[in-house]
Parts: sequence; C-alpha cells; structure tokens
Amino acid sequence: MTDFRLTAQHTDGDLAVAHVAGELDIDTAPHLRAQALALIEHGHRHLILDLGAVTFCDSSGFNALVGIFRCAKAVGGTLVLAAVPDRLERLLDLTGLSALLPAHPTAAHALVAHTRGPDTATA
Repeated sequence: MTDFRLTAQHTDGDLAVAHVAGELDIDTAPHLRAQALALIEHGHRHLILDLGAVTFCDSSGFNALVGIFRCAKAVGGTLVLAAVPDRLERLLDLTGLSALLPAHPTAAHALVAHTRGPDTATA
C-alpha cells in the first residue's frame, strides 16, 4: 500500500477535523472512505478534511471524497475540504463538484466558518 494517513485532529460534538496525508489512489481510497465513515458513524456528521499534505489523488481518491460527501449528507451532515492541492482543486472545478464540496484555504478557516453557522460553513 502507498503512503497514506488520516488523523482526526479535532473532534467536538458532531464535528471532526481530520488531516489527510499521502497519496489518494486505488490502494488508499478505501481506507480514506472507511476512516471518514467511521468518524460519521461515531456521531461526527460534519467533517472537515485538511488535504494540505495530500501528494497525489487519482479518480479513486476523488470518488472516495464524493462517497464521503454522500454519506455525510445522508445523515444531515456536511463535508468541507481545506488546503486542497491545486490539481485536485482544478478537478473539482472542472467536474462542478466544487459547488458541493466547499473548500477553505486552511482547516482553521473552515473551522471558523463552521462555528459561525451553516450559511458560512459552505461559503
């Protein structure tokens, strides 16, 4: 398996902030999805994924993000991205998914937006 880590850095009530590092590919995407869904299952229906240390993302990683978004939405939650690498940001824009997966420059910005309320969490 290629290098991959997901570390929950902040869990507060229904919110979790997780740092993702390494490559998101066919080998690691199932682990990303499983670990993120475990956070949701443990009551953290609002997720902020800090992708600043992601070095590569192929279609499997991209699809894992979409799956996590769908699962969070199914339980009334949200998925917000932070520090999205340029290539992934272009892919999100190109596919139109940037409208569904809001992104912030840092996890701290995303956390502030979340604490201000639902209208600003997706801005």
